[in-house]
Amino acid sequence: MLVVNLEVSREGRYDDGFRSGRCGPPDAEREENGNEEGRRGMERGRVVRITDVAALAGVAPGTASKALNGTGSLRESTRERVREAAERLGFVPDVTARSLSARRSFTVGLLSTDSAGRFSLPVVLGAENALVGGELSALLATARHDPVREQHHVRALVARRVDGIIVTGRTTEPREPIRVPMPVVYAFAPSADPEDTSVVPDDATGMRLVTEHLRGLGRHRIAYVGGRAEQRASTARYEALSAELTASGLELVGPPLYGDWSEQWGRRAVDLVLGSAPSAARRDLVSAPRSGGAPPDLDGSTRSQGQGSGLPVDAIVFASDQLARGGCDRLRELGIRVPDDVAVTGYDDWEVMSLASRPPLTTVDMQLELLGQRAAELLIAAIDGEPTHGVERLAPRLVVRASTLGDS
Repeated sequence: MLVVNLEVSREGRYDDGFRSGRCGPPDAEREENGNEEGRRGMERGRVVRITDVAALAGVAPGTASKALNGTGSLRESTRERVREAAERLGFVPDVTARSLSARRSFTVGLLSTDSAGRFSLPVVLGAENALVGGELSALLATARHDPVREQHHVRALVARRVDGIIVTGRTTEPREPIRVPMPVVYAFAPSADPEDTSVVPDDATGMRLVTEHLRGLGRHRIAYVGGRAEQRASTARYEALSAELTASGLELVGPPLYGDWSEQWGRRAVDLVLGSAPSAARRDLVSAPRSGGAPPDLDGSTRSQGQGSGLPVDAIVFASDQLARGGCDRLRELGIRVPDDVAVTGYDDWEVMSLASRPPLTTVDMQLELLGQRAAELLIAAIDGEPTHGVERLAPRLVVRASTLGDS
């Protein structure tokens, strides 16, 4: 189990157990000796306690504790003096005492089943941002798709009395919920229980953005290539794309094509999409000159982008960037220009693929860091007694690159 150090403390007690003691030196002496005392404390390397802060600020330890906790009826000048003393000495609250006082650990568990981290890592980074803002610490545990390992980590997090748990994973497939005596929020990989709190990407909005973009470019003959047919990401994106096209009075060219999530399948799918094109048209495209104007159509005329190419499609929507990169490679091998002849879109904005593709991919960014941040915000609210239930869908954004717009 890896401990991820975020900023420690959230609405806790700045208190190391000292509630009484003598007052510090008078104001003049404190002002004269303050900096030197702070330096000596740091040089000695000893733990700075609330009594040290109180002595430097010229107040009782109990007053110093109240000033740092924001409690009690104290003058603002006193609070400010104590805060300055704490900062000067480098005072760090005693987490154990604070936890005992508040009956909380001020720690959140981050449980991931994604061993590769391709999707879960940005989710975790986003959650970390929100947890730092909430002054919470986090414990990161990776289950690596192993149910036994996951149960071990769940028991360990419960034993550590974490205030809540964020669960994430590699796919958007609903997963079995974990049952623990603290709030849980599922990020990216939703819970199968609709009463649990889950935050997932909004694929319907993502495909609407893709459809509007392609239609705006005059593309009307659109094919779809997905990953595994049994996985939600493949089917949900197809259903969303099909619904958007139908609402626009268009239909997909051919049935959706499913395989796996590899570049190899993306290449093969291009051959299947083009399978209904006349072989003569493909030969013409391969042999057509690439300079001095657009390649000729079957009737000898020239064509504009994506129009009258003799191809059955003028755009292919891939369900992932990895598929789209393989598709672009195959189109280029066939002499079919992207995007002049066929526009290509991906999904995920996995930059390892989307930027390395030739040309770079227009794709859908699921904004996974924002998704993780939102999950952490919902968890913090639940810890504070304001839970929500159900699935929240986070809108993605379209990232437009050369695979649809060309170099212009």
